[in-house]
Amino acid sequence: MKPLLPLLLLALASPAHAGKGGKIAGTVSTTPRKWTKDVVVYLKQVPGKHKPEERVMDQRKLVFIPHVLPVVVGSKVKFLNSDNVGHNVFSPDQEKYNLGTWPQGQTKTYTFEKLGVYTQLCHVHPEMQAFILVLQNPYFAVTGKDGAFTIPDVPPGRYSIVAWSEKLRAHESSVTVTAGATATVNFELRR
Repeated sequence: MKPLLPLLLLALASPAHAGKGGKIAGTVSTTPRKWTKDVVVYLKQVPGKHKPEERVMDQRKLVFIPHVLPVVVGSKVKFLNSDNVGHNVFSPDQEKYNLGTWPQGQTKTYTFEKLGVYTQLCHVHPEMQAFILVLQNPYFAVTGKDGAFTIPDVPPGRYSIVAWSEKLRAHESSVTVTAGATATVNFELRR
């Protein structure tokens, strides 16, 4: 009798057992170049029900971390205060909420029920600012300093894809995703 492991590995490597989705990869270039980091690239509409999640936005050294946080609509975000001073979190956008002020080590939670961009601010420290993007689906990525992004496991189909920046005009394009393949999309964002 032949060992089953090599046959199992061969079966998993065959196209019939490859992942059902494809991948979208590319880069975002910006003018000015310093705004390449923290661009959110996302698909506008993907059919199906998409599960909300629980995410964390920290407040450390008087900075919101991460600076940009995309989430699926219905997701809960825990706001953690890691500083040794009190922080207040509020947003003047969409649902307009104010979570109050709380001390180091404590968290407050908010559930995002409406699509859109929510600016995060602190009444105690007006220089603090971050953004939460509430999206229809989990097919998104945030660029690093190099502007690169990858969105894995995307169901095959044709989609509208958007690159959003806090400082530059958003840009929309289209992309076709094929199972087991990588679709390439590059963006140039300007004022």
